[in-house]
Amino acid sequence: MFKKFILRLFSAFSLRFIFCKGFIFFLILPFILVTCGKKINQQEVVVYTSTDQVFSEPVLKEFEKRTGIKVHMVFDTEETKSTGLMNRLLAEKDHPRCDVFWSNDPLRVEILKQKGVLTPYISPAASHIPSAFKDPKGYWTGFSGRIRVFLVNKKLLSRKDYPQGLLDMLNPKYKGAFALANPLFGTTSFHVASLFVVWGDEKARAFLEGLRKNGLRLASSNGEVARWVALGKVKFGLVDNDDAFAMIEEGAPVEMIIPDQKGQGTLFMPNAVALIKGAPHPKTGQKLIDFLLSPVAEKMLAEAVCRQIPLNPALPPPPELPPLEKIRLLPVDYAKVAQKMEEILPFLRSWVLQK
Repeated sequence: MFKKFILRLFSAFSLRFIFCKGFIFFLILPFILVTCGKKINQQEVVVYTSTDQVFSEPVLKEFEKRTGIKVHMVFDTEETKSTGLMNRLLAEKDHPRCDVFWSNDPLRVEILKQKGVLTPYISPAASHIPSAFKDPKGYWTGFSGRIRVFLVNKKLLSRKDYPQGLLDMLNPKYKGAFALANPLFGTTSFHVASLFVVWGDEKARAFLEGLRKNGLRLASSNGEVARWVALGKVKFGLVDNDDAFAMIEEGAPVEMIIPDQKGQGTLFMPNAVALIKGAPHPKTGQKLIDFLLSPVAEKMLAEAVCRQIPLNPALPPPPELPPLEKIRLLPVDYAKVAQKMEEILPFLRSWVLQK
């Protein structure tokens, strides 16, 4: 009797235990399915970009829309363009958090390549990119770019007095009437380092010292230079074409001049995209790189206010700019410019601090 009672009790307990386990499994089943679904559907990629948010974010959102891949975007500040994110990537080298670096010029990616932060990726979408604008081993690839231009205030200068080349900034008739962005950051640092490579150290140093003697006004950024020109605080300034177009779009009394078209040529600065070594999401990083090199992305950048010039020969340039092959460009070796930039930093810091 006692044995039968025990067997019935054990059987009841077992059924309850089985039921309980089944009930628990039933409760957690939706959680398991949702969790698995997240892993399948919510892929992600982390991108650091020094290209202005107003221009880069719509492109990255378009990638999200087309692929369903969530893009985590980190932008640079206007004052520390490229340099701030480059230093962050260097600090994260041993524990990378970023997958893709979208730089607004190739200088920073060259430095990162030389410091072992990048890993090669030759995108199938890069076949149309001229070899001059990509790393031969695939550490970075260029796409749509900008040129350096003079922005002139038409109310303060007559057309016959427009500057035509960089050396015009040394002319006494422009004393105190022109501006340049801080050469420790952004595309101005790229431009200055390029001059050191092309001209040689002696001529480039003399040029910078001459700018100071001729009353150069030093701004925090290209955007500030453009704003000063628009407001008439200076007669002209050296900026990127996207900064010039921003003021033209606002209706400011300004005009853009492409410098040195009868001489050495102006600097062309393609965007550059690279895959980070040890990236947490390398596959989605590669997909993002493929998209940035696509006609879709270059067309968006050409039609935006920044008016970038596509490197895809099938795409026309913005109507306000000539095709790239019709612009005289400053010859640049990006690897040499990256090395020179680090070499001249002490001189540039002391030059910036001059009164």
